[in-house]
Amino acid sequence: MEIVSTIVHQLTKGLTMEQIKESGFDTYYVDHTTGLWPQAASGTPFSALTFQSKGDAITDLHEDMAAEQKARTTYDNILRLVDDPDVRDPIKFLREREIVHFQRFGESLRITQDNLNSKNFYAFNPEFDMNRKKRCNRPNS
Repeated sequence: MEIVSTIVHQLTKGLTMEQIKESGFDTYYVDHTTGLWPQAASGTPFSALTFQSKGDAITDLHEDMAAEQKARTTYDNILRLVDDPDVRDPIKFLREREIVHFQRFGESLRITQDNLNSKNFYAFNPEFDMNRKKRCNRPNS
């Protein structure tokens, strides 16, 4: 986020009112001047609702992998729209980072699945049910 915010700052620093109006940046400017306000291209502001967590390693790793792919697609779209090398180069770096993150989450998912006692990953939540099973199988005190 810091890299993208820096790029936005560099692109908007010193804009004239005419440039702000001509670029379609005026509605954003009314609310935020040229300050950074994390939001989707649709204008939807960033929210903690963006984060997904279920407390199940398999579910959460799939969600993490999906988030990396969605970010990569966003960077692909930016690269299709932008010609400026000062914008493209950091975006290409961010895109490559998303690919590596996706690969590492995939490896983590395989390791998690390989280390489960059951190969039926979707029959239980390993973060909850395995510990519960251990507690339930203890002899009565």
